[in-house]
Amino acid sequence: MPQKDIDMALVTRAQSGDYQAFDMLVKKYQHRLLALAQRFVGDADEAMDVVQDSFIKVYKALGRFRGESAFYTWIYRITVNTAKNFLASRQRRPQGVDVDLEELESSAHAGQALHEVSTPESEAYRDELEAVVMNAIDGLSHDLRTALVLREFEGLSYEDIAVIMECPIGTVRSRIFRARDAVDEKIKLASGQKEESLQV
Repeated sequence: MPQKDIDMALVTRAQSGDYQAFDMLVKKYQHRLLALAQRFVGDADEAMDVVQDSFIKVYKALGRFRGESAFYTWIYRITVNTAKNFLASRQRRPQGVDVDLEELESSAHAGQALHEVSTPESEAYRDELEAVVMNAIDGLSHDLRTALVLREFEGLSYEDIAVIMECPIGTVRSRIFRARDAVDEKIKLASGQKEESLQV
C-alpha cells in the first residue's frame, strides 16, 4: 500500500476522532519535522517548540484536509511556515544550520571538494568548507533557503516543494538555482582567499 494511501487512511480515522491514528502520524513524522525545523531555527529546543506548534496546527486543521496533496507535503508546509513565523517573532536570523558532512557530501556542488583523502590539511579544509556552506545557507533569504533545504537535505521533488511553498514549479527551480549559485559563489570566494593566503 503506498505511503500516501496509508497516511490518508490514518487521517480519515483521526478526522473521525481516533486519537491513536493521529498519534501514529505524529510518531511517523516527528523526527523528520524536527530535523527540518532545526535547520531553520538552529536550536534543538526551539525546533521542538516549532514542531509541537506545527502538530497543534495540524490537529486543529485536520478536518479541512481533503487529500488534494500528500499529507507529508501539507505538514511540511505547516512546519516551514511555523518556523518562519517563529523566527519573525524573535526578530532574528537562524544561529546556524545543522548540516552533517554526509549530507554535504550528497550535494553535487560541495561534494567534489569533500571527497579528499583524510589528512590534517584536508580535515581542516573540510571544516572550513562546512562553515562556509552553513554560513552561505544561513545568509540566504527565507524562500531560497527553504527551497534549497527541502531539495538538497530533505530530498523532496520539485512538485512537492511547489506544493509546500505554494508557488509554481518554475519558481521552485529558479529559487534552488539561485540558492545553489549563491552557495557556490561563497565556496569559490573562500577557496580563492585560501589560495591567496597560502601564496603569501
